[in-house]
Amino acid sequence: MAQALAGAAVLFSFNWFTVFLGIASLGIVAIYPFMKRVTSWPQAVLGLAFAYGGLMGWAAAYGSLSWAAAAIYAAAIFWTIGYDTIYALQDARDDAIVGVRSTARLFAGRVRQAVGLFYFAAVVCALVATRLAGGGVFASAGVFCFALHLAWQTRRVRAGDPALALRLFRANRDAGLILFAGLALDALAAFAGRGTG
Repeated sequence: MAQALAGAAVLFSFNWFTVFLGIASLGIVAIYPFMKRVTSWPQAVLGLAFAYGGLMGWAAAYGSLSWAAAAIYAAAIFWTIGYDTIYALQDARDDAIVGVRSTARLFAGRVRQAVGLFYFAAVVCALVATRLAGGGVFASAGVFCFALHLAWQTRRVRAGDPALALRLFRANRDAGLILFAGLALDALAAFAGRGTG
């Protein structure tokens, strides 16, 4: 209850557009726990929920949404589907026994190709988002290095090795830091450029 009140206090400190956008996210959060029983795509619903911060941050800053915000939201959704598919590989055998669905079970022997496709879509959308938002060379470099890291994960991923799946899943912390570093450096360079201009 305390966390919910703290979250509400933060939400209501933003503009009204962001407040209503945040309230709309509760529907996605509410249905996610049930998705493993009704669809093989619970990772997609998780992506819709986890990636929502991209929309919220943009709305809080600008009071509206744009194509750049939609692109970064899409990038984060595809990335989440990819890394959570890797995570679900750890439980694929047990999930089959109890009837829990996942993209790991859905793609089975083609999981590497599926993860690669989701990661490719994430990179394309991230690149589109940085271009639409006016990102510079550091942002592009961040996306490029992010892509290299995801390619490394894709090359290594395989079904039937839960320990490897956990290591690759955890490696996404580094992937996110790489992308963040590129975007942060780009913002700092833009700020420094305005200061000297």
